[in-house]
Amino acid sequence: MSQKIKNRALIITVLGLLTTVGPFSIDMYLPGLGAIAASLGSTIDQVQLSLTSFFFGIAVGQLIYGPLLDRFGRKPPLVTGLLVYIATSVVLAMAASVEALVAWRFVQALGSCAGMVAARALVRDYFPPHETARVFSLLMLILGVSPVLAPTIGGYLIHFLGWPSVFITLALIVAAVLLAVVVLLPEKKGPDASISLRPGRVLATFGQVAHLPQFAVFATASALTSAGLYAWLSGSAFVMMELYGINEREFGWIFAFLASGIILASQANNLLLKRYDSVSISRVAGVWQALWGVALLGTSLLPSVSLPMFVALLFLYLLCEGFVFPNTSALALNPFSRLAGNASALMGALQMAVGALASYLTSALFNGTTLPMTAVMAACSVACCWLILARGTRMQLVEEVM
Repeated sequence: MSQKIKNRALIITVLGLLTTVGPFSIDMYLPGLGAIAASLGSTIDQVQLSLTSFFFGIAVGQLIYGPLLDRFGRKPPLVTGLLVYIATSVVLAMAASVEALVAWRFVQALGSCAGMVAARALVRDYFPPHETARVFSLLMLILGVSPVLAPTIGGYLIHFLGWPSVFITLALIVAAVLLAVVVLLPEKKGPDASISLRPGRVLATFGQVAHLPQFAVFATASALTSAGLYAWLSGSAFVMMELYGINEREFGWIFAFLASGIILASQANNLLLKRYDSVSISRVAGVWQALWGVALLGTSLLPSVSLPMFVALLFLYLLCEGFVFPNTSALALNPFSRLAGNASALMGALQMAVGALASYLTSALFNGTTLPMTAVMAACSVACCWLILARGTRMQLVEEVM
């Protein structure tokens, strides 16, 4: 029994590390947007496009990796993607223009998304449907380390070694994750020759997955709630460092505090799942997130709001994220076993596409205030809440149908 528990914890830890590759790639360089802009002779809003291109890269890449993971097994595509990420990170450290930064961040994202897709698919490989919400909550505990540590580490790296050191550090971190995957992660699902990689068949499989109402509703809800977070990520550097005047290191500490809300909620979610189902938790948390989103939007219409008040509202908004996201993600993936890779890819692509749109709107609507960021955050949370209440609570749930 102790060996079984040890293996379970080891598997969850490695899966959690894989889920942090993408977020670490975002969070660690956020404190350096100003320094990068100054170094490349650009502006912060132009450098923010590298964040948008990263989101689009993850959205596109996941659609590629999903079929590959189902066809060739989990580890070969995963290892390939991590190698692409490491090489691209080294190239990014030598970027000489904002155009190169934006382009190579797209390629870096293609590598990072392999870990995100594979981790979600492996959850369905290793664990039965009734455990997936709890496992996703545990992954969020590990994932929560990213916004706690990454901006702080990034802030100090940029301060002492310059912004290229961030990308070198990312390459070294992912090299360690790659070693853990090769040595520690067992292959649960081998190659499946019946999975076709012909474009027509791939699209038909995606259509089969998307046609299932349970997937469509809860994958969209998870995308909307995460998009609010991406709007915050996109606008946070300007809001905190330009409007509120904090430095890179202070930004890192505030980011860590806000991330603690997600960590706290994800673990409280584990306890709640012993008494309530995922739909009920998602419904209540979705309502509260929508309320906090509207409150954040309200602050943008006031003459001034103190930094503590603004951060407190952000904390409450992200606290709800820790309840909504793991439950809606689990509900979306539970019907799939054989097609878990495709389902994971389609859900992840949807999340990143909506996140990229939220990031783009935050940058495109830039007007020198907090309004673009808070408006997008409020819209995402209200839409997510409506979807769960209007569709999710009336649905007959199914498990393992594909």
